[in-house]
Amino acid sequence: MSLWLDFLGAEIRFINTPSYGRVRIAEAGQGNPEALVLLHGIGGHIEAYAKNVVALADSYHVVALDFVGHGLSAKRTDIEYLPSTYVAMVAEVMDVLGIASAHISGESLGGWVSGMFAARHPTRVKRLVLNTAAGIPVVSEQGFQDLRNLDELNKKNFGKAPSVETVRQRMQWLMHESNWHLLDDELIGSRLALYTRPDFQKSAPLMFGMLERMDELVQRGEMIPMEQLQCDTLFFWTRHNPIHDLAAAEAACARNAKAQLYVMHAEAAHWPQYEAPDEFNQVMRKFLRTGTV
Repeated sequence: MSLWLDFLGAEIRFINTPSYGRVRIAEAGQGNPEALVLLHGIGGHIEAYAKNVVALADSYHVVALDFVGHGLSAKRTDIEYLPSTYVAMVAEVMDVLGIASAHISGESLGGWVSGMFAARHPTRVKRLVLNTAAGIPVVSEQGFQDLRNLDELNKKNFGKAPSVETVRQRMQWLMHESNWHLLDDELIGSRLALYTRPDFQKSAPLMFGMLERMDELVQRGEMIPMEQLQCDTLFFWTRHNPIHDLAAAEAACARNAKAQLYVMHAEAAHWPQYEAPDEFNQVMRKFLRTGTV
C-alpha cells in the first residue's frame, strides 16, 4: 500500500521555527486533549511513521517531524549537529504548535533525543517511549560487532552518490530480513529522492558525522541520563535490534525505577513502528493511556 494512502487523514505542512528554520511535519488528531510527538532516526524523515500518525490520531494529537538537516526540513550548515541540538529544536516545534506538554516517542536517534528532552524538560513530557533508542551504552559483543558492521557499510558507501542499491542496503540494515518485502520501490524511492537533493548533500556529512564522535558525546554529557528521568518510561524493543540489543535495553531500563521494558512478539529489528505497526500502535495506546503494558 502506498505511503500516502497510509497518510490519508493527516496534514503534511511546514512550520517556521526561530532557530532552525522551516520544519516539515505530519499532523493528525488536532483537537484531541493530549499530544504525541514522534521522532525519527538519523538520516530518517516523517515517512518512517507513515503507519502510525493517522492510526494513533484516534486518541492523540499526533505530530511527526523532520529533524533539521533531514527530510524536507531546513538543511542548516551553520549549526552543530548534536542530540542536544535536536532537543532544542523539538522544544521550538512544540512552542510553535502551542503544545505545552506531550507524550514523546522516538526511534533510534529520535529515542536518544526523546530521552534527553525528557531529562531537560521534565514538565513538558507526560510519558516517554524509547523505541529501539540510541543514546544508551552498548554492552554486548554482538552490539559492538553490529557497530563495526554499520561502520563498514558507511565506509563502503562514503563519497558515492546515493543509489537505489545503497539506499536498499541501508534500509535492509533497519529491518528484519523477514520484512525486506516492505522495501518497495516507493519506500526506497522516497528516501533516494531526499538523499539526492543538493541541500541534503551539504548537510549530510555534518549530520552523519555525529556517529564518528561517540566518545566525545559521552564526555560532553550527550547521552540519555537514565537516572534523571522522572516520567513513566517504556523501552519498546525487539529481539533483533542491532547495536543496542536486548541486553543494552535491559541494562539501561534497570537504571530507572519508573522504566519498563516491552519486547515485541512480531519479528522486527530497528524499525518496529513500520515493520509491525499493528502491535506497535496497540502497545503505544495502552502505555500512553495507563502507564503500563
